[in-house]
Amino acid sequence: MADNIDKGLHGCSREEQYVRPTDPIIQQKLEWFQDQKLALMMHFGTYAELGCVESWPLSDDDADWARGFVDWEDDPDAFRAQYEGLKKSFNPICIRPELWADIAARNGFKYLIFTTKHHDGFCMFDTKYTDYKVTDPECPFHTHKHANIVKDVFDAFRARGLGIAAYFSKPDWHCPWYWAEGMDKPVGYWRNPTYVPAEHPELWNKFVEFTHNQMMELVRDYGPIDILWLDGGQVGPQNGQDIRLSEFMKKARQIKPDLLVADRTIGGENENYITPESSIPTVAIHVPWESCIPAGGGYGYGFDPQFRTPRQLVNMLIDVVCRGGNLALNVAPQPNGKLPRGGIIALDGLGAWLRANGEAIYGTRMAEPNEQGQIAFTKKGDVYYALLRLPEGEPLKDKLLIPWPGPVRKLTLLDIELPMRFERVSDGLLVDIPNIFAGTNPIAPVFRMEA
Repeated sequence: MADNIDKGLHGCSREEQYVRPTDPIIQQKLEWFQDQKLALMMHFGTYAELGCVESWPLSDDDADWARGFVDWEDDPDAFRAQYEGLKKSFNPICIRPELWADIAARNGFKYLIFTTKHHDGFCMFDTKYTDYKVTDPECPFHTHKHANIVKDVFDAFRARGLGIAAYFSKPDWHCPWYWAEGMDKPVGYWRNPTYVPAEHPELWNKFVEFTHNQMMELVRDYGPIDILWLDGGQVGPQNGQDIRLSEFMKKARQIKPDLLVADRTIGGENENYITPESSIPTVAIHVPWESCIPAGGGYGYGFDPQFRTPRQLVNMLIDVVCRGGNLALNVAPQPNGKLPRGGIIALDGLGAWLRANGEAIYGTRMAEPNEQGQIAFTKKGDVYYALLRLPEGEPLKDKLLIPWPGPVRKLTLLDIELPMRFERVSDGLLVDIPNIFAGTNPIAPVFRMEA
């Protein structure tokens, strides 16, 4: 279980490089984004069949950390051929997009981030620009009613009122114009192109056109998309790999004027919000941001994944929200298309807490102060909330100090709308905890504070 969440400042350094959009339509959409707070991220592709880290084993330069599971094949070229051959066996016949959407909606998720294409280049949608896709006749799934997975998943989540973010990998290691044969580097040598784009503009321009065409398919043909979530930070002007994203976004926003774009780690006008990965910043970030973290295991499906407990998920969400961000919680489908049972149980636990306490999460903004010790604070208009991140096994005492400096007229335990007795002391509010709760270990009790 990936329980070692990085508690460093990943993402914080990007705050000072953030370029605030000037378009009022995008500004308004970012307010919508900051209201949502919780996304379901889903990495799904042929890599689920191997139960391995998504795409990365294809890169020789990343083999030391990504290819440790490969114990049957020593030749990297042979392995890459085997990996590409998974297209001919990928067949998630148990997939039920409407059930995925139901699980997300009932548990308080507000938008979806779904992998339309990862770095390996395998497309989970019916693109016209490659046959390396789930709808190709060589893929056994192509006859299934949900063969165009992206379309049906987006439609199902949208029907339940959830926003849509299309994850799209800018590098494409299957594309003959990215990992081109016969160039300076052999195919698979590293995560970058096999050539220097400035020295081979004819190849690079073909790749840019290919990338624009695929992204435009998603924007134009797959219903209203809220966010274009672009991964693969090596593909950017700073690395000599300019895909002319501003040019593309100008065309895309003629179709969808409020389309957000998260060009991860690049900065500039096309990184509408920043995205710490597998990390929770330790301090508040004062620009729009979203932290993506697996609910258990890795991002791609791994066999026998161990999931975080509902308490861990709740406290993680509180950490993120009180510091100004959104949480993108990743649960990867199994090779057969079902969600892992342990993942559903974990999400149901999180959802139960949100049904009782979501008022303190959704639509809120950072309070001042935003946290003191175990207690986090959020605000919505003139109402403030105190959220107690109670560790496993630590009981509530009969007195609770809420270190809140502002005026409070009424204090209510949110879950059961119970008015609480309290007195103002020098360092905050001293709250009387009723006997029925004292000594118990609830998950993150929340108090509404009204002036």
